[in-house]
Amino acid sequence: MLTLPNILTLSRIVTVPLLAALLWWPEWATGYLLGFVVYCLMGITDYFDGYLARAQGAVSKLGIFLDPIADKIMVAAVILILCANDNIDGLHVIAALIILLREITVSGLREFLAGLQVSMPVSQLAKWKTTLQLLALGTLIFAGGFPDQLWMQHLGIVALWTAAILTLLTGWDYLRVGLKHMD
Repeated sequence: MLTLPNILTLSRIVTVPLLAALLWWPEWATGYLLGFVVYCLMGITDYFDGYLARAQGAVSKLGIFLDPIADKIMVAAVILILCANDNIDGLHVIAALIILLREITVSGLREFLAGLQVSMPVSQLAKWKTTLQLLALGTLIFAGGFPDQLWMQHLGIVALWTAAILTLLTGWDYLRVGLKHMD
């Protein structure tokens, strides 16, 4: 069970408190820049855990279980802290809520369908959504390191809303598939 891919996945989960601590003080620009580095390293481990698991033939049930959880924990923690620190504020919190609600709903739907032995593969649009969502959050973290450069914050917010729109579309696609299996 403690293969390198699983260790990388677990490292993402245990690193979330460090990331949260670095982003905790919105006036500490250096913390945001260090947080951005940690966030990028977490993204790199996300890529390599899947790549290594497939390349080494080490895909495991533990990895299949933990990988999406690690992603959701990281995204949820970053969204919550950015909202708490007003990096995401006002109506923009709605975009963050859309992303969080979709993640929870799709996770529950996947769990329900797994009980029925129905597979729900990840769509290409959902992969784009995830990429844009991670880029948006990364941009907002990076922008916290340069508080005088408001254009970075605005770019992150535009990407967040774009990710939220894709989130609604992919969430609806998954829900539509799931509803076919409900009585």
